[in-house]
Amino acid sequence: MNSMERVVTALQHKQADRVPVYPIISGASRRLIGASYEEWANNADVCSRALLKAREEFELDCIVTLIDLSIECDAWGQKLIYPADEAAHPDYSECIIQDIEDYVKIKKVDYTTSRRMMMHIDTCKKLVEGAQGEFPVIAFVFGPLGILSMLRNQQDMYMDLYDDPDAVKEAARQINETLKDYCRALMKTGVNGIMLDTLFASGSIMSKDMWREMEGDLCKELADVIREEGGLVMVHNCGQKIYFDVQIETMNPCAISFLYPPDDCKDFVECKEKYGDQVTLIGCVTPASAAIGTDENWIEECKQSMDAMMKGGGFMLATGCEYPANAAFDRAKMMVELAKTHGKYNL
Repeated sequence: MNSMERVVTALQHKQADRVPVYPIISGASRRLIGASYEEWANNADVCSRALLKAREEFELDCIVTLIDLSIECDAWGQKLIYPADEAAHPDYSECIIQDIEDYVKIKKVDYTTSRRMMMHIDTCKKLVEGAQGEFPVIAFVFGPLGILSMLRNQQDMYMDLYDDPDAVKEAARQINETLKDYCRALMKTGVNGIMLDTLFASGSIMSKDMWREMEGDLCKELADVIREEGGLVMVHNCGQKIYFDVQIETMNPCAISFLYPPDDCKDFVECKEKYGDQVTLIGCVTPASAAIGTDENWIEECKQSMDAMMKGGGFMLATGCEYPANAAFDRAKMMVELAKTHGKYNL
């Protein structure tokens, strides 16, 4: 099987020749071509070349375009900081939303005026051209509440949710209108689908009812747009106690990429038993383990993820979030080799 066939088989909840695998090598890929982090995060030629190089060198089964979580907030003029050795992030000393009265300023914008959104679109085009149908390319989009937290900051936005939830929800709705157009444009690049980052749909941040009220219907609208454009809907959430049930209810994703067991499961084994026939499971190796601990720890964690969730298909081995930007690549190679050996199906 080639990578496309392998991933499609996993998404159909069937056993391929082996478990599909992709340590989420994002910013780390810049080192393969000698690019700076800022150049990689802002230049489509550089970004796509690095991601394709990582895919080829480590035999990854797909590419997910997780560049950083500040791509979309650029459209509203948020000032960003570009550290030398880690992902870009907002300059929280100069937030677009300074106080609760500023939410009303957030309106739908034209995504084509955003340099970084257009860079991401261009990157997707180049990746699709490079893939030539041999492996999937999945675009990565931050959800509306996540983007809003980039314009305010998560702590203050969370307090605003209690003080004036209507103001926050309306701003998120305006952002979502922009995201709908953005998702349509991403799908027109030829990507196979879009992975929505729903960070707030986890017990470590907000209650299930609050997420359903504040973002659930908005994410459903995005999922509907993606499917209308012929794309796969996937979800990424590396929060603790992720809400599988309401996310499946609202978005009906074909796959969920995650790090911790869902809030209603005690471990990954129970997660597979409860949700394995509803959604393809992607994960769940701890990214930090690529940079700390021993090789033995890393190998054991990869094996444990496969043992818990690979049976019967419907599983892809991956890090639960981005592979550390400055970690050695040795453990990424180990993960791929383990998928080929320990993750082989006896068909």
